[in-house]
Amino acid sequence: MTERGPLAAVSPLDGRYARYTELLVPYASERALMRARVEVEVEYLIALADLDATPLSINDDQRATLRALYEAFDDEDASVVKQLETEGYGEYSATNHDVKAIEYFIRLGMPDDLDADNWIHFGLTSEDVNNLAQRLLVKPAAEEVLVPELREIRDTLVEMAHTYADVPMLARTHGQPATPTTFGKEMAVYASRLGQAIGRVERAAKGLSGKLAGASGTYAAHVAAYPDVDWPMFAESFVNDLGLNHEPLTTQVNPCDDLAVLFDALRGANNILLDLDLDVWLYVSDRYLGQEAVEGETGSSTMPHKVNPIDFENSEGNLSKANSDLRFLGDYVTNSRLQRDLSDSTVKRNIGAAFAHCLIGYSKCQNGLAKVVPNEQVMADDLAATPEIIGEAVQTILRREGYADAYEQVKKATRGREVTIGDFHDMFADLDVSDEVRAELEALTPTDYTGIAEQQADDS
Repeated sequence: MTERGPLAAVSPLDGRYARYTELLVPYASERALMRARVEVEVEYLIALADLDATPLSINDDQRATLRALYEAFDDEDASVVKQLETEGYGEYSATNHDVKAIEYFIRLGMPDDLDADNWIHFGLTSEDVNNLAQRLLVKPAAEEVLVPELREIRDTLVEMAHTYADVPMLARTHGQPATPTTFGKEMAVYASRLGQAIGRVERAAKGLSGKLAGASGTYAAHVAAYPDVDWPMFAESFVNDLGLNHEPLTTQVNPCDDLAVLFDALRGANNILLDLDLDVWLYVSDRYLGQEAVEGETGSSTMPHKVNPIDFENSEGNLSKANSDLRFLGDYVTNSRLQRDLSDSTVKRNIGAAFAHCLIGYSKCQNGLAKVVPNEQVMADDLAATPEIIGEAVQTILRREGYADAYEQVKKATRGREVTIGDFHDMFADLDVSDEVRAELEALTPTDYTGIAEQQADDS
């Protein structure tokens, strides 16, 4: 069979988009899961040796050798583990069980002067190992890969908010001309929303919790062997030492509510970026934003002039796929028939794919933001062409001056009609107001009617 490369990949995540997903390989690949399982099993073996109740003793050199099994875990080691599972390796027949293959791999790497084969995986069920290993991957994938990418987008939005804080722009509510804003202020809104979403993702990642309680969550095998050991306390200490919170009450499986919280937090961040992608796409469509052309890039196979907003479209597609996967994962992994069924095992293998679609979406959004520049003249022309938008200010000032029917007067003069600034000035001339108030009204322009938008952008 021909060796498979990126062009033969079944999924675009390992094919077309492989260069974007490379950062997740240490956390989302099968090799990474193997390594994390080895870490859990080795650290558990060492923790057993530290229990006064067990006769197991592991000296410093032996500990270093054992820890090297996961610290130096490489492609060759992963190949051995896979052979142990599928074909057999050395004295071991094929296990057809991925966690049992890890146990045999550790036996093969055991220091020559350490006789501890019987202590590997002592009292554990596979889920004890898997739930911890998965979280040892999910936690850094979120904290060290996804969150930094989100922060980079937020920093870009803050920079844009500050740079374009005073660039006035027509707002649109219900798609119709509305009270003006500034481009910087609109970017500040997204920066603020994304900052809060990042905090939720970070808290969710920090809240990941693991279990180590045996086949039905009762510590039965542990208690049978050593009834005088406080196994819940041992488990809590062990799980905490791995950098995770401890889940004390479970069935065979970790309930995975913690993962569901993380998936939901990521969906929240993704929804904000989807909103941003759509808005920026519309700004490009309205020519409020120009795009820098990339040398040699083709926008359309038939229309040579086009510079399409492909980064935002790609981001939208990937984030939508990510959210679909994250929603499915969050719903699925929190359910298990009675004390355990295996359907979640294959589902959890797709966490990395959901994260990969997130990562591509973030990268594409960031690429798109780097290419767009506000077209200030188009924005100014649009404002000048819609003077009716100062009607809100006019009726509000007149209310202040005691005009109970101010709204109705302005509505009659502007709604559904083409209006000029001159029309407003004619209206002002007939009003029973002081010269000072009339001057205040005549000073209103669409360009200057932006409230404190500039300050809001600068403060972001």
